[in-house]
Amino acid sequence: MLSLAQRCLFRPPCGGQQLRLFRMGKLASNSAGTSMKILKPILFTGAVGSTCYVGASIWQYEDVRAKMISKSLLQPRFKKAGSLRQHMNAFWNSLSEGQKIFAPILACNVAVFCAWRLPRLQPFMYRLFCADPAQKAVCWPMLLSTFSHQSFLHLAANMFVLHSFSTGAVATLGKEQFLGLYLASGVVSSLASHTYKVLTRFPGRSLGASGAIMAILGYICTVHPDIRLSIIFLPQFHFTGEMAIRSLLLMDSVGMVMRWKFFDHAAHLGGTLFGIFWAVCGHNLWMKREVLVTWWHNNRSSK
Repeated sequence: MLSLAQRCLFRPPCGGQQLRLFRMGKLASNSAGTSMKILKPILFTGAVGSTCYVGASIWQYEDVRAKMISKSLLQPRFKKAGSLRQHMNAFWNSLSEGQKIFAPILACNVAVFCAWRLPRLQPFMYRLFCADPAQKAVCWPMLLSTFSHQSFLHLAANMFVLHSFSTGAVATLGKEQFLGLYLASGVVSSLASHTYKVLTRFPGRSLGASGAIMAILGYICTVHPDIRLSIIFLPQFHFTGEMAIRSLLLMDSVGMVMRWKFFDHAAHLGGTLFGIFWAVCGHNLWMKREVLVTWWHNNRSSK
């Protein structure tokens, strides 16, 4: 049975045997153009990754610049008008940087989840918010599916895990680099899933944020291998970050070989490996942004 591979806990059925055979036929009929089926997603992934890198670099520059200007002007701070606005402002200021970044990510995921509840939007949602190598549009769904969840439990589990790691990850990476890594990882994990399905002619739609979350987990557990972790519903069992990464890499590798259908193991593995890559090489790559930032500063100042 063809399933909708949610990149985390659950995978409800979507379609039947005839639909599965039809989608397998679409993949097989274009086997001569397999390289082209993979080339476009690779180029799209490179474009998104580059955009995330450039965007994060400029965002950080502008944020530092704005803070320096604010301090130099010594502008007085006025209270927000109305008690509700004051309470909201106080609540927002009490959040950590990681929680402030998590909030808009959560809002986007909840908005997409609500859109899935509207029947007239179903064709649109399947076309753009499900990653599927058998459909015509394969690039944008690689990014948009990262914010897409059909079941509440899938959404809740993913957002719980992301919230658990967001504060620590942002404290290590900074908000700009964290968001850039999160978005790029979502597309990289989709690329891994897409490539696996094309090469193995393994049909199925995928959605969910866990590919990007696995990258954040891979990064944190590589940078802090001694960090103590526990399973969501089994908090009494503890293990180190290093043990978690090794177990996840093993499970997802076996899942790909055995073609297990409960998780999108290729997306998980791609996300985890990208997180490990950024933990090992990311600092050096991030430091090379100085050329870009200098160019931006010079062009900005000349206007």
